[in-house]
Amino acid sequence: MTNRKALGRGLEALIPGAGDQAPGGSLREIRVEDIEPNPEQPRTTFDENTLSELAASVRAHGLLQPVVVREVPGGRFMLVVGERRWRAARMAGLERVPAVVRQSDEAESLVLALVENLQRENLNPIDEAHGYEALMELAGVTQADVAERVGKDRTTVTNALRLLDLGAEIQEMLRAGQLSGGHGRALLAVQTAEERRSLADKAVARGLSVRELEAIARGVRKRRKAARPKRSDDPFIREWEEKLQRVFGTLVRIERMGKEGTVRIEYYSDEDLERILELLLGDSHR
Repeated sequence: MTNRKALGRGLEALIPGAGDQAPGGSLREIRVEDIEPNPEQPRTTFDENTLSELAASVRAHGLLQPVVVREVPGGRFMLVVGERRWRAARMAGLERVPAVVRQSDEAESLVLALVENLQRENLNPIDEAHGYEALMELAGVTQADVAERVGKDRTTVTNALRLLDLGAEIQEMLRAGQLSGGHGRALLAVQTAEERRSLADKAVARGLSVRELEAIARGVRKRRKAARPKRSDDPFIREWEEKLQRVFGTLVRIERMGKEGTVRIEYYSDEDLERILELLLGDSHR
């Protein structure tokens, strides 16, 4: 509970007096071109619309809150906190910005940037997970240590890091906002990368809720546990299985027994069954 309260107090809890003059640091006017972004910044994407709105505000009123930087070799400065404000100032054409210059190592800079992003504007689940991962590697700390430093429950950090086990294409869906972190965790319940990608595509196409996707994933797990007949080696049968799977968006098996056989179409929830039946019946049931 203490950690959550600390996070709720805002950036001031981590950078005392960041709005004025931080202890151990000094408030200065620094040329925009002398500041460079932190390559370990957790956020990798910035919304252009909100950035343009912020730039318009900066152009009209100036930068009301200083950025926080640390000195690096060559007389330059690296951002610790405030990359959005720095980008907006650059877009607005400002030559100089107010900045608190403080001494901090890379690990401290990363945690401050991560916490600021978590408080000011939600990171997408993948950037958040990469931020935790980078902090663990850079500072040599555990998940529990990361959770304490950013004011999160340990399970929150653990669940975020698990999303990095998803394939690159699914991670991109999460980064783009097509799927939520809850969707990603539901997909982790499915074992194979092929099944995860299939369910991810289905969730996006049909706008499935997290609960609906969880129900489908449970169905997939149950089906995997059940004994299945060996897939046919007949290329004709396999070709038609793949065609039917594309039509129905689910697993289809054609089982031949001599000249007879069975076509099995799997479903994973009542909603899934209704969808498949509508595809089978078309307009005839209306």
